[in-house]
Amino acid sequence: MASKMTRRGLLAAASALPLCTPALLRAQSAPPQVMGADDETVQEFSRRNASSFRTMEWRDHFDSLGKGAIVCDTTSKALHYWNADGSIYRLYPTSVPRTDELTKRGYSEIVRKKVGPTWTPTASQMERFPDWEPIGAGDPANPLGTHAMYLDWPAYLIHGTHDTRKIGRRSSDGCIGLYNEKIAELYELTEIGTQVRLV
Repeated sequence: MASKMTRRGLLAAASALPLCTPALLRAQSAPPQVMGADDETVQEFSRRNASSFRTMEWRDHFDSLGKGAIVCDTTSKALHYWNADGSIYRLYPTSVPRTDELTKRGYSEIVRKKVGPTWTPTASQMERFPDWEPIGAGDPANPLGTHAMYLDWPAYLIHGTHDTRKIGRRSSDGCIGLYNEKIAELYELTEIGTQVRLV
């Protein structure tokens, strides 16, 4: 004999639903499993990155690894690094340019590295923000953070940031930014001449 649903039974079932909802939501929003990334990187990436993550292979972008390879994915706000023999792979959450007009895409390479970089506004930045002034190394207001790696495109860098709120967002004026502790790690791994692609 089929059981009859009473109003009291229906209300009891409806009241139990909110207890299940948080577990369902947690299961649907579990952090992605990223090979080669430490737990802290994955958690930070998941928490701050609002767009979808795409795994990448260096072969999709370069003919060989050469001295190493970096792919900066401006859509998923992630930097992928491979060393020269492919034995080291790293994934870092990044900040990316605020607008498509500020975003340069294509192939470049690391031509210079600097610990404690100083920051000088570019001519176009001075046109937009005439009150900006150069900022020295070690200053918490320095937008380049603790380390910088310069591309062969003038005024484009991969650098750190003291403002951790920028990571995982479209927040830069053209460069790719990383947490200071992550750029320090990448800086040590990366050789001058490492090939770079921004997509």
